Amino acid sequence: MPSELEQAVLSAVDDQRILDDLQELVRIPSVDGTAPEVDVQAWCADRLRGLGLTVDHWEIDLPAITAEPDFPGMEVERTEAWGCVATLGGDATPGLILNGHTDVVPTGDPDLWPDGDPFSARIADGIMWGRGTCDMKAGLAAIIGAVAAIATAGVSLRKPLAVHTVVGEEDGGVGAFATLRRGHTGEACLIAEPTAGGVIPANAGSLTFRLELTGLATHGSTRTRGVSAIEKFEPIHHALQALEAERNLDPHPLLKHLDLANPLSVGTLQAGDWASTVPDLLTAEGRYGVRLGEPVAEAREAFEQAVADACGKDEWLRDHPVKVTWPGGIFASGLLPEGDPLLDDILRAAVDAGAQTPDVIGGPYGSDLRQYAAAGIPTLQYGPGDVRFAHAVDEHVPLAEVLHCARAYALLALRRCA
Repeated sequence: MPSELEQAVLSAVDDQRILDDLQELVRIPSVDGTAPEVDVQAWCADRLRGLGLTVDHWEIDLPAITAEPDFPGMEVERTEAWGCVATLGGDATPGLILNGHTDVVPTGDPDLWPDGDPFSARIADGIMWGRGTCDMKAGLAAIIGAVAAIATAGVSLRKPLAVHTVVGEEDGGVGAFATLRRGHTGEACLIAEPTAGGVIPANAGSLTFRLELTGLATHGSTRTRGVSAIEKFEPIHHALQALEAERNLDPHPLLKHLDLANPLSVGTLQAGDWASTVPDLLTAEGRYGVRLGEPVAEAREAFEQAVADACGKDEWLRDHPVKVTWPGGIFASGLLPEGDPLLDDILRAAVDAGAQTPDVIGGPYGSDLRQYAAAGIPTLQYGPGDVRFAHAVDEHVPLAEVLHCARAYALLALRRCA
């Protein structure tokens, strides 16, 4: 049960201000690589500074950070990016980091959205709709609400509490990478990604692959003189399907609840430039799951070997092998160390804030969890919303979940820092 101090902080949680903050955040169209991605970080810096936190709001040196050998990749062009870290309670190592990313993915056709405006932040029947509501500005608004309650209650912290707002999570993680490189660290980290009521202490990873197949062009009426790159993709596709099946035979226990723990999918195909010409080039791009605990280099090697083996079985592809490259973000897997107390701490905080005991499951997608984990910071995810609605035209979040998470974060922060 919450202590008297904790009850005082819970009473200081301002539900209406949290919802107002969420609406303001959603109405900033901070799509990756656009100017509002800068604006939303400035909004966070101002809001947190207004709560009395010490704020480090800096422009990220993109040429320097992207040149580092372990840079996690970036899938959109940026000329400017900003970091924002706010600290409450001194300058020692924070006892807890609360992390949220401020970037959102593109909206697609606005006419497909229920009210024609992806950034309306419309509220109806206890639900807020719009791009970024679920992924993950709801979690960020809950973080700010929790920190505001602690600041308002005037709690004296024995260890600092830190808030990291980061950009570029959706396309590789430039913001978290730059934040960690700047020296911002902590004893533990909670990322407020949507978890549908569960707690996620582990993420599988993912990589973007590109395949280039060459054929031999000729007139379509004499197609047997040529070699169709489309037809040569068929055995490669079958090999990738077999690889996916092989890599899902024995999934990690935290991912056994999924119908497919380590998906491999082809997302785009481009081939040919004229209807009556046999195509001599096909380019395919897709998403390749990295298994929990599997080094990225080993995952790539398995993929490249499967493609090479398929090429070796085909007379044309033996002499014209498929070119494999790896563009875009590098999402390694990440895992909370077994037995780390952070897991029990968030489970207890969630229950004391009014939830049933959350399920503990793994996520099949990449996130910034792996960057904090790789830096030696125990990290997990717990946040409002359901990832099934992230990136969708019906993206939404139940507001009750946002307000619950604000209280759970406040309890966790107090127990870690106060």
